[in-house]
Amino acid sequence: MNIACWRKSGWLALLLMAGQLNAADERVDGNDGLLHVHGALTESACRLAMDSAWQEVDMGSTATGALKKPGDQGTPVRVEIRLEDCLPSPTSARDAWSGDLLWSRDQPSVTVSFVAPGELLNPGLVRVTGASGLALRLTDRLHRSVRLNGEGHPLLLEPGNNVLFYYIAPERTPAPLVAGAWQALIHFRLNYD
Repeated sequence: MNIACWRKSGWLALLLMAGQLNAADERVDGNDGLLHVHGALTESACRLAMDSAWQEVDMGSTATGALKKPGDQGTPVRVEIRLEDCLPSPTSARDAWSGDLLWSRDQPSVTVSFVAPGELLNPGLVRVTGASGLALRLTDRLHRSVRLNGEGHPLLLEPGNNVLFYYIAPERTPAPLVAGAWQALIHFRLNYD
């Protein structure tokens, strides 16, 4: 191979390498990126509707005159938890309250747990901040009190979409009644059998 030919092919190789380096430089300069995608496939009987996952519940105003003695309640407000795409499946769930067995060949079941700080003088009521002498009573669709920080009664679900109903009512406690704007946070968790 003569020197002139080697010089031409050497220059050509250097030009090709420089082009590759420039291409690499362009990637570093922000023209390219990488998405690291991960997740998990979980098995569940239903899916919580997105508009049910975070809800603002406006309880309105309750006059102190409506809550004269401990146990007096204001107007309850209905809360809905929507479940979608429930799959047919067998269930066998024991009610933690009564010990009864709930059984179905093709209907899934769910228990809902509500977690919130209990009122100091009555831990079955949800504590509020911003007012005194007032707490919240949470009841299920049959108006049975919901046990805070524990499992609720198991409920059979229909395949497809379902709506679970609960009620929240302001209730007078033995603490001195002090008016004010108040708030509370109640977390809920769905447990499928």
